[in-house]
Amino acid sequence: MNPSSSLPDAKPVVEVDSSVLQIWGGHPLRGQVKISGAKNSALVIIAGSLLCSGDCRIRNVPLLADVERMAEVISALGVRLTREADILDINASEITTSKAPYELVTQLRASFFAIGPLLARLGVAQMPLPGGCAIGARPVDLHVRGLQAMGAEVQIEHGICNAYVPGSNGRLKGAKIYLDTPSVGATETLMMAATLADGETILENAAREPEVVDLANFCNAMGAKIQGAGTSTITVVGVPKLHSIDYSIIPDRIEAGTFLVAGAITRSEISLCPVVPDHLIPVIAKLRDIGVTIIEDAPDCLRILPAEILKATDIDTLPHPGFPTDMQAPFMALLTLAEGDSIINESVFENRLRHASELNRLGADIRVKGNTAFVRGVPILSGAPVIGTDLRASAALVLAGLAAEGQTTIQGLHHLDRGYDQMDVKLQQLGAKILRVSESPVDTEAATN
Repeated sequence: MNPSSSLPDAKPVVEVDSSVLQIWGGHPLRGQVKISGAKNSALVIIAGSLLCSGDCRIRNVPLLADVERMAEVISALGVRLTREADILDINASEITTSKAPYELVTQLRASFFAIGPLLARLGVAQMPLPGGCAIGARPVDLHVRGLQAMGAEVQIEHGICNAYVPGSNGRLKGAKIYLDTPSVGATETLMMAATLADGETILENAAREPEVVDLANFCNAMGAKIQGAGTSTITVVGVPKLHSIDYSIIPDRIEAGTFLVAGAITRSEISLCPVVPDHLIPVIAKLRDIGVTIIEDAPDCLRILPAEILKATDIDTLPHPGFPTDMQAPFMALLTLAEGDSIINESVFENRLRHASELNRLGADIRVKGNTAFVRGVPILSGAPVIGTDLRASAALVLAGLAAEGQTTIQGLHHLDRGYDQMDVKLQQLGAKILRVSESPVDTEAATN
């Protein structure tokens, strides 16, 4: 049997509609966990493959529901995709439509980023306004204003963003663009659009996240001319076309950070590989503040040693290189068991503290006022039924469940499966007592196996 699968007809990665995670806490972890490719790199690099009229092979692609959705979005545009294990082969030589399907884009915010490559390749794009986790407003006005500065005509009507490039050649024009905030999505959209534009584009106050750098490296490997990625000023000189590429995605720094917290909260010694330690500097610094020891065993391998006492600390989320907002919820779970009072200020997204009430169901002592959480450490957490309200909140509940006494049951796994590649399986391999259970007999058997 051919192991490759055509993604549009492929079975979803995980059947999650009726599944729950059952966790029996209090068991130490040990061993090494393999960190998958970065979710946020994979999503935008799949969109970036639209820039290339040849074949793209992308390696280290994580098995995630969000990745599957992004593949479905560009498949609907006429792009051919096949997947084998963590390798995704994409051929966008023939894009048959510039209109992305509403029902797919509204489920996944990152799919909106395809508007940049579509405009660059075709001179026209129709993208529904995006969806994703309900963690507050994340408007696309920076994307739109940037594309308009590059010569695109953009109108938003009935929830659809209609964009086209006037003129006979249909090519965007280089421009100097200042972003009001260092938006990752806007930086990536405009950087991709600029790769095939006429002239030079300068992005000021650009996002500096490692995933932005990964996208720039991907585009440059295809023949783009991008400089300054990872700094606040990115310069792109447009080229006529991009060529085929074989590219490997960076490890997921948020997954790595989450497993470091798993070691800390269960007071366990575990190793993580592969990782890029430089991508984890603020996370490692906070773990050391809390009392945990982190050792770099190899350039791409970290080991965590448990702390006898977890100490309280304060956290302010900030754009990179500050403390990542995606690690806020996992750290909140950890700080519920720290000695003393901690303050967590969420300054990147509003409405991203809803996991506090679910952690309180496990016995935590957390008060929320606005975008600030006040966490008073407690001696123990106790297992209870809880519901994940978004991707990182679900991960935080898994971490709390690992440390809690008794059984924790977590619903809302569709959030978890959007961003963590088989997290429950990886935890099982480390010795956690965790089981995915579904009402469907077939899925229950698969989860048990």
